[in-house]
Amino acid sequence: MQFKELNIIQPILKALANERYINPTPIQEQAIPVVLDRKDLLGCAQTGTGKTAAFAIPLLQLIYNEKQQKGKHNNHCLILTPTRELAVQIGESFHAYGRYTGLRHTVIYGGVSQRPQTTALQSGVEIIIATPGRLLDLINQGYVRLDRTEFFVLDEADRMLDMGFITDIQKIIQHLPEKHQTLFFCATMPAEIAKLARNILTHPVQIAVTPVSSTSESIEQAIYFVDQHNKKTLLIHLLNSERIDTALVFTRTKHGADKVSKELNRAGIHAVAIHGNKSQHARQRALNDFKLRRIRVLVATDIAARGIDVEELSHVINYEIPNVAETYVHRIGRTGRAGLGGIALSFCDRSEKSYLKDIHKLLSKSIPVITDHPFPAAGVEDNDAVSVPAQRDRSRPSGTFRKNYQQRRRWDKRRR
Repeated sequence: MQFKELNIIQPILKALANERYINPTPIQEQAIPVVLDRKDLLGCAQTGTGKTAAFAIPLLQLIYNEKQQKGKHNNHCLILTPTRELAVQIGESFHAYGRYTGLRHTVIYGGVSQRPQTTALQSGVEIIIATPGRLLDLINQGYVRLDRTEFFVLDEADRMLDMGFITDIQKIIQHLPEKHQTLFFCATMPAEIAKLARNILTHPVQIAVTPVSSTSESIEQAIYFVDQHNKKTLLIHLLNSERIDTALVFTRTKHGADKVSKELNRAGIHAVAIHGNKSQHARQRALNDFKLRRIRVLVATDIAARGIDVEELSHVINYEIPNVAETYVHRIGRTGRAGLGGIALSFCDRSEKSYLKDIHKLLSKSIPVITDHPFPAAGVEDNDAVSVPAQRDRSRPSGTFRKNYQQRRRWDKRRR
């Protein structure tokens, strides 16, 4: 199927063609008709499957058509998302897909001056993309009214729950009109999220394009058992291979991200850390530099990395195993996006063995273990894991990734 078969209007089709979007992903193919039919939607799909376009494209069309019929109408739509980075990313998507519609949007988040945001609101916008805290601040100050909102999107709802936003979400929902269309998207479906969905959705159409908490088959996964004090050395050893073009390295803490970044730079590997203590400007600059390949390695905490969408990201490296199994799915979903392949490597020491077992249970399978490396940890092996020899250099993407990567490079050269 192609986008033109989904009854999408010409201004949006033209924008999609500019982005080289021809065939919708499964979540887009199923969600777009539901949204255009003005039904509530509960969408569950793993990261990197195109959830943003699944709601952005039909909402732009609905708002555009209504504006053509009724003229100027502000604050049609609210998209609520957990982090600043993800809000910016969604804003970029609305700009790209809606460039020929004349619709206006603004992105609202904390950590920066509110003046540009309030100025945009006062000038009039149809679409608000916001994080919960700053949005509530502006509602309380009288800059935002949601009583005429027709479309409400709760994106990355499972991460909202993890970050403790449930109370803020409930307060925001109280400002919405009784009648509105709600779209609810998440990558995993724990019991708390299912309960929230039941409370805010009305007879929703449910879409789950992959098993809950699954990972993309295009991502090659592997575990290195290594003592904590050798993790830094192993990371440098792997990154010194030129085959790792770009790597997103995850740590659990802000201090850990800073420490790993400093160690990599001392070893001559250009790396930058991003986390909640960094200014928004610094985080956005680092992300842009990473996308433009000015930085080879980005070291991030889970919250700071939410919303990172980098084409052709070859590797995700879990410097520390996450203590919440679902977080593993979110992390490695930063690679293997848009039909490309990728590599997800994880370092596991003795103290993290129980976390790895939880991940195996969630995935209903064991992640292969690389046994042939310079810094093995004796006595740490997981009896449930599948040990495999390093028959090839697993830092090197194979098959699908190489083929798609080379194709993308050819497209980029032609576009330049």
